[in-house]
Amino acid sequence: MVTAEIALTLPALVLVTAICLWGVSVASVHLACTDAARSGARAAARGESLSAVRAAVAEAVPNGATITVHRDAETSRVEITTRIRAPAAAGLPPLTVHAQAIAATEPGADPAPSPPQQPQQPQQPQQPQPQPMSSERR
Repeated sequence: MVTAEIALTLPALVLVTAICLWGVSVASVHLACTDAARSGARAAARGESLSAVRAAVAEAVPNGATITVHRDAETSRVEITTRIRAPAAAGLPPLTVHAQAIAATEPGADPAPSPPQQPQQPQQPQQPQPQPMSSERR
């Protein structure tokens, strides 16, 4: 009788454990995105180039994250959005993690408004193209 109960509850226990680990993973990604957005907003507020800010933020967030950097005379803003997939057995949709940080642009920074940069979309790995074989006849 005990083996039948264990056989019924063990898969449920494994599923609950997987979902809990997914929750920890989502929290970890959210913290990483929030820290990266804060660092990026501070760097943009100091006057660093927006492309350098974007590159620094991209190193700290998961692959596939969308990064938006904007600076005007008053504020600098960094927004990061990424999706976290659920375990396959859970059958749940992916969660979207969004982090945003805003910092006051410093007086010595570039006061001219910069146009908002388009969000950086995930890049697909490029497949190597087969090279045509050249045949020489003599």
